[in-house]
Amino acid sequence: MKNTNQSLTNKDLWAIYRKQFLIRSCLNFERQQNIGFTAAMKPIIDKYCETEEEKREVIDRHMQLFLTQPMVASLPIGVAAAMEERIATKGDIDPAAVNSVKTALMGPLAALGDSLINGTARPIVAGVACGLALNGSILGPALFLVVMSCITLGVRYLGVFKGYKEGTEVVTKLQASGMMSKVTELASVAAFVVIGGFIPGNVTLKLPWAYTSGDVTISIQDTLDGLLPGLLPVCLVLLMYVLLKKKVASPVVLMMFLLIAGTVLSLVGIL
Repeated sequence: MKNTNQSLTNKDLWAIYRKQFLIRSCLNFERQQNIGFTAAMKPIIDKYCETEEEKREVIDRHMQLFLTQPMVASLPIGVAAAMEERIATKGDIDPAAVNSVKTALMGPLAALGDSLINGTARPIVAGVACGLALNGSILGPALFLVVMSCITLGVRYLGVFKGYKEGTEVVTKLQASGMMSKVTELASVAAFVVIGGFIPGNVTLKLPWAYTSGDVTISIQDTLDGLLPGLLPVCLVLLMYVLLKKKVASPVVLMMFLLIAGTVLSLVGIL
């Protein structure tokens, strides 16, 4: 090893930060995000490894299976950077412990990232942006781009720099206090509530049928709206959700089905 008395500098951490954006660049079915993770370790390899054998050891260590939500993958990368630095400078950590920590972090962080980012933040921002766009405002796509960029860049920054600074303590504290599971559960509930609120405004399904008796005309759609506004759109979304959950068909197949069915039913006067 070389530079054994030198800690990682801000320049090194910024290099890791830039490279961790490649976490999904070579996604594979055998070890998932391992190549992207190893690429993020390159600044550490360049700083501490002097011989080809030393480089090979670090590369082999990080070429094992790794899979989590891409944005929060920055936290295990920051933690791994701290551990690799400790191995190179102090040598008091078992190298096998690096993968043990990475494996322990994958599941909880994947649930947290999917709930908070994919399941809560993105649908909320997309819903607001779509509402603006439907009204002809350019602020819709601009809002989505700016807000999601801030979230993406911010989460990745905190993951690398905070993960390196705190090491494994930050996640250990969250798990020990039970906050991680509570935040995940609350985020899931919030996501369902928000998405449900966007359904009537973004999904349109109306029946043109009407029953006429003498001078009285009863609209089927008005009757349904009187019982529960947005009942048909909600039922349609629930049907799609059940079909997706049971893996009856892929999202692409369901979208094509809705496109064709909606066109045909509209032409024949059913919708």
